[in-house]
Amino acid sequence: MARPFVPRSVAPELPIRLIALDIDGTLVDDDIVLGDRTVATIRRAVHRGLRVSLVTGRMTLSAIHFATTLGLTDPVIGTQGGLIREMPRRVGQTGRLLRHRPLDPAVAREAVAWSRERGLDPHVNHLERLVIRADDPMVDDYSAFLGAMATRVPDLATWIRRPVTKLVSVGPPGRPWSLLAEARATFAGRADVTVAHPRFLEFVAPGVSKGEAVRWLARRSGVSLGSVLAIGDQLNDLEMLAAVGHGAAMPSSPDALIEAARYVAPPLAEEGAAQLIERLALSRVREASASARELADQATEIRTEIRAEIARRGASRSG
Repeated sequence: MARPFVPRSVAPELPIRLIALDIDGTLVDDDIVLGDRTVATIRRAVHRGLRVSLVTGRMTLSAIHFATTLGLTDPVIGTQGGLIREMPRRVGQTGRLLRHRPLDPAVAREAVAWSRERGLDPHVNHLERLVIRADDPMVDDYSAFLGAMATRVPDLATWIRRPVTKLVSVGPPGRPWSLLAEARATFAGRADVTVAHPRFLEFVAPGVSKGEAVRWLARRSGVSLGSVLAIGDQLNDLEMLAAVGHGAAMPSSPDALIEAARYVAPPLAEEGAAQLIERLALSRVREASASARELADQATEIRTEIRAEIARRGASRSG
């Protein structure tokens, strides 16, 4: 299993040479529409010669739609880092497979049973297929979200006979968080478990994470991790933000992610990721350095406020 990441263990370097971007909650909201400033800023970064990759829990085929709009040419990292593809040469293609680290089928079947026992509804992402039980009432919603039609099967556990890329267990908002510690203890050494959305508890192969995938991408590109800017908003982004020199959390992120990040971006409604790229990656080094110090100080203040609020809540409960 990969060595655990230490928050902010990589010293930041300038200029930034590689940008790793989460999609949902970072670049797009529930409407799944990229903002004009976001598109223009990222296209400008690509034109300047910066490497830019999307790093998402989505299947790569779903992410390629966004990457095409953004004018990206670098590889796309999907399914929490379990799958990496080149950008396709033509519209409608999937892109050459560069890396695939799937989950053992026996572990996936056990995770299906474990999830159902706890009221979660599991489905499978395998390569570019969404596999779901035939009578799942949410099948149309999942297909619309991912931009791909689901494969319906009578019984998910019976269908899983070979390794699969990822298992996603869906529940009411907050339920995945409440089950995370138990899932990690139950599947320790056999699957890594994270929360990618308030409703999604996700199982991948041991050692698979966005952080591990970005480390691989940086080595492949000949880029120092210190000169990487990564932006995300959920727990599944934690390893990625901790693994690079310039890790940034969205302000809506859980406390654990803000603790691991060097910066906190402006809100998504203000196209905060684009603002951060403009200040840190598209400015001259002297200006970017000043911005980095200012943003790091602001993040420290935010963390201090969060810790104080946690302490107040604890004191209130104990009193």
